[in-house]
Amino acid sequence: MKITVGSRESKLAVIQSNIVIDALKKSHPEIDVELLTMKTTGDKILDKTLDKIGGKGLFVKELDKALIDGRADLTVHSLKDMPMQLSEELPLIAFSKREDPRDVLVLPQGIDKLDRSKPIGSSSKRRQLHLNKLYPDMEVKPIRGNLQTRLRKLDDGEFSAIVLAYAGLKRLGLEDRVSKVFSTSEMVPAACQGILAVQSRKDFDVSLLSDYNDEETKSIAMAERSFVTELDGGCSSPVAAYAEIEDDNITLTGFYVDEYENQLTKTVIGPMKDGVALGRQLAQNMKRKLKEMRNE
Repeated sequence: MKITVGSRESKLAVIQSNIVIDALKKSHPEIDVELLTMKTTGDKILDKTLDKIGGKGLFVKELDKALIDGRADLTVHSLKDMPMQLSEELPLIAFSKREDPRDVLVLPQGIDKLDRSKPIGSSSKRRQLHLNKLYPDMEVKPIRGNLQTRLRKLDDGEFSAIVLAYAGLKRLGLEDRVSKVFSTSEMVPAACQGILAVQSRKDFDVSLLSDYNDEETKSIAMAERSFVTELDGGCSSPVAAYAEIEDDNITLTGFYVDEYENQLTKTVIGPMKDGVALGRQLAQNMKRKLKEMRNE
C-alpha cells in the first residue's frame, strides 16, 4: 500500500507534513509513504494582504485539487490557515497534539531592543489590533511571505520586529529568535494556532491515523472554529479564539472586532462535550453585546 501526502513547499510546511508521515510510518511500517509538494496561490501572491486577495482558501485550493484528482491521499495543514467552510467530500480526519499556541515578538538578529523608528511587521489584522494596544507609540505594517521570508525581511532592516506564531518557530528549531512571548490574554491566539490538521477524501481509512489523532485537541479545535464560523471570520477577519480543557470542562476565550472597530474579549466555561455549542453561544453573546455598545 502506498500513501501520498500533499504539502505546501515551504520549509515549515514540509517539516509539518513529515511529522504526520513519521507517525504513519511508525504505526504502519508496511505502508510506503511519499511526499508531494506544491506552491499554492497564497504562496505566489506576496504583494497584497490576504483580505485583498481572497483569504485562507488561497493556501488550500491546489492541495484540495490534488486530493480530488487522486494525486494526493492526505494533505497536512496548519489548521489556523484553513477556511471555516470545508467541502464535505474532503473532511478533516486527524488532529495533532497542540503545539504552543502563543504569539511571539522577534527582533532582528543581534538586536536586543526595539527600534521605535521602524514599524512592527504583522501578517494579520488580529495581531495588528493587539499590537496597537501593546505598543501605541509604534507603527504596525503588513508583512507577507512564509516564515523564512518574513525573518529575512526583518533581518534586512525593514522592520523593528515582527510577530510570529511560536509553534512555527519551534517546529523549525528557531526558538532562540524569540524576544518576547505574548500571553494568551495579551494577544488572543488565532483559532487553532499550533494545531496541525490532516485532510483526505471521504473514502480514506481514518483508522490508519488513530495513533496520531488527538481527541482533546479535536474538541478544542471544533470549539474555536465554531466561534469563528458563527462570526463569519476568515483569515484576515479580526477574530480570535483560544480554548483550554481542564478535567471535563472547556474554557473558551473569544476576541472580536465589529465593522465599527469596536473590540470585545469574553470568556465562557462549560462541559467539554458542548464545546461547539459554547463557541456559537459565545459568538452570539458578543455580537449582542457589541450591538448594545453601539446603541449606548
